[in-house]
Order: sequence, then C-alpha cells, then structure tokens
Amino acid sequence: MNNSCDVLIVGGGLVGASLACALDASGLATTLVEAAPAAAPQPPSFDERNLALAAASVNALTALGVLRHLPSAPAPIERIHVSSRGDFGALRLDARERGLAAFGQVVIARELGVALEARLGELRHLTRLRPARVDGIDTQPEAVHARLAGPDGGTRTLRARLLVAADGTASTLRGALGIEADIHDYAQTLFVSVMQAERDAARTAYERFTPDGPVAMLPLGGTRLGSVCTVARAKADAVAALDDAAYLDLVQQRFGWRLGRLLRVGRRSAYPLRRVQAQRLIAPRAVLVGNAAQTLHPIGAQGFNLGLRDALTLAEIVATGGDPGAPEALQRHAVRRSVDREATAAFSDGLARVFSNSFTPLRALRSLGLLALDRVPGLDAGFVAGAMGFRGDVPALAVSP
Repeated sequence: MNNSCDVLIVGGGLVGASLACALDASGLATTLVEAAPAAAPQPPSFDERNLALAAASVNALTALGVLRHLPSAPAPIERIHVSSRGDFGALRLDARERGLAAFGQVVIARELGVALEARLGELRHLTRLRPARVDGIDTQPEAVHARLAGPDGGTRTLRARLLVAADGTASTLRGALGIEADIHDYAQTLFVSVMQAERDAARTAYERFTPDGPVAMLPLGGTRLGSVCTVARAKADAVAALDDAAYLDLVQQRFGWRLGRLLRVGRRSAYPLRRVQAQRLIAPRAVLVGNAAQTLHPIGAQGFNLGLRDALTLAEIVATGGDPGAPEALQRHAVRRSVDREATAAFSDGLARVFSNSFTPLRALRSLGLLALDRVPGLDAGFVAGAMGFRGDVPALAVSP
C-alpha cells in the first residue's frame, strides 16, 4: 500500500469531495480520508438540506462532470424575491431582465452527494481511505506526516506534500494546525424540510425576514418547495415537538400567503446556527477549505457556494505545477480567497444582524434600502453578482461550464 501522496484531503463531505474531483485533471496523486465506511449511509452533509447553487457553482460542477450524475434534474432559480415583514419595500430580481437563463439552481444535498459519489468513482488519481481518521500530524519542511487510525485501532502514517482540512465546522485539524477561529453564536436553530404549497413557485426563490428570524422558500419544481425556517434557540425544542399541521401554521404565519396555503411538510431536520471563521486559511504544508475555514449564517445561501470556490481556487493553483504545498502556492491561495471570503462572510453576517434588529429607525433604513435596490437601475448589480458567486478572484471553472 502506498504511504505517500501529493495531496491529502481530510473530510469527504460536499466540499472535500468536490475538491477531489477538481484535482483529478492535474494528475496529482490525491488521497481522500473519510470517517464513514464505504457501506455506511452517506456523510452527514449529504442530507435533506436544499442547496441553492449559485450560477458559478453550477458552471463548475457541470465542468467537473458532477451534475450529470444527479438523480433528478435541478430546479432553476429565475427570480428572487426578498422582503421583510413589517417593513415597506421589497427586492424583486428577474434573470431574464438581465439576459440570464437563471441565477442558479436548487438541488437537495443528498442528491448532490449521490452525484459526487458517482463522480469520485470515475477519478483516475484518487485513493479513498474509509473509515479512517487523522490521529495526529507532524509537519516537516518537505511534507506533512499524518497518522491515520482505522476502525480496528490500527494506525499507519501517510506522507503528503499538502494537507487539506475539509473536516467541517468543528474541524479537529484546524486546532491541530494551531489556527484559531472567531465564533459567534446566533442563538438560533435552522429547521429544514420539503413542503408543498397551493401555488406553483414559478421558479422563484423567496427570502422573508421576520423579527423571529428569516424564512426561505426555494423552488423544487411545481408546487414543491425547499423550506428553511429559523427560530430562536430557546424555542427550538418546542418547534421540534410540533406536529406537521402546527409546524405548517407556524411557517405560514412567518412566510405569508404568496404561494397560497402550505399543504404538506416532509421530514424536518434542525441545525444550530453559529458563525465560525478561521483567523487564517493556511499553515505550513496545510490549508483549510469549506466549513473548516468558515461557517456562515444560511441567509443568502452562500455557505456551500463559498466553500466550493475555496476548493476550485486551490485546485487551480496546484494544477500550475510544482510543489502543491510550497509556501508561495499556499500564500497565493490565501490572497486570492481573501476578497470573496471576507465580503461574503460580512454580507451574510450583516444581513443576519440587521434584519434581526427591531429598532424603529433601522427598520426604516432597511425599507428604504430594499426599495432603492428594487427601483434604482444598476444599484443591485453588486448584490446580483455576489448572489451568483462572481465576487473577487473567480476560479476559471466557475466562469463557464
């Protein structure tokens, strides 16, 4: 068994798997370490969440050969509607008015996981180790030596020129690399489910801000919706205990009647919301990507899209040749990711804070801002570009499929 590789990716979730796909064309020997065994259910990130893929992400996943493996066709987002309960004004965006086919597409995380799993099976330069976990690392000038533990208690050491931490929000590698993170607890819990409404969503994504937290409805085709409802952490247990009819009433009250009556709801999943941002992205011979680098509030649906751009940028840099873990390569990655990462994190965090504040003068300013974005030509250009994933130094694969 080969005990060395060029790139060692720790974490087989959506971002880690996407990075493995992006690296394959470079010819670099890549090893993907995953906690879940091959025969086990899919990783936790392959769940029932509804992912709003930005146009940049759609382009990249198409180019990487992932989306052709989706079990069902993704639903396009042709319109975006943003409003705030109790405030005047709303933002309405139409892709056709901008000469675009769509702003993005909606997929279920579980189905994207199925597509990624199929694509990983086609890669020529990938080795998968599962189940396994990193039990310790020793960084040397020329390589990282990672001690891997298997389910039977046995260990082996793998030498890699570059270590990629894609092991999620609670990343153990982030701490092992000596990288601290800034953490903000929003004291909110996110409930995710699939719903059916009385009216067709007409390929429109809705974001509705309320004093109790944001609600989003993503089109899944026809009257099917991907529902996202945020509640105060103190109320989460009570909301989780509601039967389907009572939960539908709660979301109806929060969202309103734009789609008529909400008729059915599927299985609900709950996630506590925290903002976790690593103070730096790189360490000697190592880099953080995805939720290990930053975990965002789900407002604006930027989390996976941002993490995917982390992976695409890193793959683009190491594909130029040379040592993938060289200090200059990692520094180039950190610089390229800085604008997109900081602006996107500030955008999602700012929205979460501003729209949760009921201070009357601020509510008036929010209303005026929504009204201006909706009515003043060109003012929404930055908002649209960011929502589509075209912010900062955009990776080449994200520009066109």
